[in-house]
Amino acid sequence: MNSQISSISGTAIPLTGNDIDTDRIIPARFLRCVTFDGLGASVFEDDRTQLKGEHPFDLPQFQGANILVVNSNFGCGSSREHAPQALAKWGIKLIIGESFSEIFFGNCVAMGIPCLTANPATTTRLQEILRDKPKTPVTVDLNALQVQCGDFTAPVSIGEGSRQQLTNGTWDACGQLVANLARTKVTAAKLPYVAW
Repeated sequence: MNSQISSISGTAIPLTGNDIDTDRIIPARFLRCVTFDGLGASVFEDDRTQLKGEHPFDLPQFQGANILVVNSNFGCGSSREHAPQALAKWGIKLIIGESFSEIFFGNCVAMGIPCLTANPATTTRLQEILRDKPKTPVTVDLNALQVQCGDFTAPVSIGEGSRQQLTNGTWDACGQLVANLARTKVTAAKLPYVAW
């Protein structure tokens, strides 16, 4: 069983802009890695280079943050698993946004990174608070489906199936198969197309 994820607290990074795609999150030239371990250092590499130290992931006030607040259609583009892996290796444990690409969302949940949606007024307010007071504590409760950022509280949402996977600790399908290997073998032995 994976760890159960019912609440995440920490500080957050406001990353404004719609349609931030997976190639911006981790450029294609970094996909040749053998493991995902070093990807965190290269997250948003091209955007960060272009902004010469002014990208939120470079600003000192956001270092050590573990929550990301984005706008709409985050993670669109190619289906590369490297994008959520790069964010995770940088230290992101949860993302709040207006909407997410379906494949990006699925890749995140399979890694135990909740992607919660909020209305545009909520994401805008969160981003404003975080820009004004970067170290404002943020807590997201997956049971209450609520985000608290300083004195500001608002509802967030996630599909019930994904929420249950995260809160029950069953979000890693491969891990579930390994943890239940004996049962998996019994089932596989009954399948005419699987040879053991």
